[in-house]
Amino acid sequence: MALKDILGKGSLFSPFQSLLVSILSAPLLLVATHNLMQIFTAAVPPHHCQSNLTWDQLRSQKDSCNRYISLLSNATEPCKPGDWKYDLSTYTSTIINKWDLVCEREWMKELAQSIYMAGVLSGAMVYGSLADRFGRRIVILCCLLQTALMGTGAAFAPSFSLYCFFRFMAGMGICGFIINDLGLTMEWTPIRYRATVSVFQSTCLTFGQLILGGVAYVINDWHWLQLALSVPYFFFFILACWVPESFRWLVLAKHSRQALCNLNRVARINGDKDGSPVTLEMLKLETPNDSSALTSRMTPIDLFRTPAMRKITIFLSMTWFSSSFCFFALAMDVQKFGLSIYLVQVIFGSVELPFRVLSTVLAAYIGRRFAVSGCLILAGVLILCSLAVPEDLIIMQISLIVLAKGLFGSSIVCSYLYTPELYPTVLRQTGMGFTNMMMRLGAVVAPLVLMTKTYAPFFLLVILEQCSIVCGLQFYCYQKLSNCPLLDTVDEVETRGKNATRKNLDTESVYGTKL
Repeated sequence: MALKDILGKGSLFSPFQSLLVSILSAPLLLVATHNLMQIFTAAVPPHHCQSNLTWDQLRSQKDSCNRYISLLSNATEPCKPGDWKYDLSTYTSTIINKWDLVCEREWMKELAQSIYMAGVLSGAMVYGSLADRFGRRIVILCCLLQTALMGTGAAFAPSFSLYCFFRFMAGMGICGFIINDLGLTMEWTPIRYRATVSVFQSTCLTFGQLILGGVAYVINDWHWLQLALSVPYFFFFILACWVPESFRWLVLAKHSRQALCNLNRVARINGDKDGSPVTLEMLKLETPNDSSALTSRMTPIDLFRTPAMRKITIFLSMTWFSSSFCFFALAMDVQKFGLSIYLVQVIFGSVELPFRVLSTVLAAYIGRRFAVSGCLILAGVLILCSLAVPEDLIIMQISLIVLAKGLFGSSIVCSYLYTPELYPTVLRQTGMGFTNMMMRLGAVVAPLVLMTKTYAPFFLLVILEQCSIVCGLQFYCYQKLSNCPLLDTVDEVETRGKNATRKNLDTESVYGTKL
């Protein structure tokens, strides 16, 4: 039995795989809450500048960023920090009223979200390569603990600068956990069940948006909201200590005995008292060149060193960037509709659930490439249609934007399934880290581009529409590949790419195995 076939006869519902998927999917329920938390923690309450004027005069004052100097003059002056008065009937406390992030300091709200996303981007850069060098399990544990500690620290931050620092570090932990969590799950999952597991994990990611809306509705104080969504990661850290290291990584890292030990442990959990039938000889790599691959240290540069790897990385990076940029640009702009942000958040999450499940099922049956490109192109068309909708037709605008956001979320889910399948084991987490870095770069840019709506509200939608359609079309032109199992070395990827180009195969996905 070859390395690639060790789990070939495994059952998704075996005790080990059920426990593994459950434990690694539980933290995914709160990932979206951290990514979108600032919708509520940075909600802008009604405010005005403290003044000695009467209430009637205050109500007639249209500019909330200035105040009259005296009762005898119409001259005004900018409001100073500390002189703001906020209506806290809806939001008990937000970072807006804590640090007066309004008027000339309003840009700091978007800066805080961009700093968080910069942390997520940094996590993709750092933890992907570390996982390929030191293992998936240890990196997952470190990221869970980092998220718990830094998220808790953000709740007690005494200054805006420290708040941004803690959010940056929490973002690093969130991204490091996601890319290695999904990678480790795929490496323990048989080929025929990967799409099913991906559906389940994508549902967990989407369900986090509903959790965020519900928890934020109950907890109106940003300190407690931040704390309530960070402390559970201490519990997730304890649970993840049970998860074994990937046997694929252990073999490629020349730890075959530990790999065999993990496989025997899995067999015992599944009820086989004699342990796994696998032997050390079965864990040897299949090609003669694999031994040299193990002795060399892989770096992110290897993602671009050879033609097939370079093509994979460029196409995936463009897709990840456009999906994330458009998704977060729409998700962070919910207040523009003038409705309850709790209601809009629940609507966004509810619509995404069926979209993500449907897209993952389609990816399994008709192929990953078609699912990703189709979601991007269709979402771009919906945004283009929303530009033609009059401003007074709010329901129609919301419907088009919600559907577009659901499609962008579906594209992200399919990309999470597609990416680890394309990269070899020796560079899988490095590739996941780099493409996630491009995804988070899009999330960093999104809040900054939101600033353009102050000058031209339609300009944001034009950018999103163009970006999604162009990237969707280019990804559709990516070469078709044949069905094959996970590859382990760069040489195998290059051989696969050459064969696919030469034969011009009709099969769309590398792993188009049906459910």
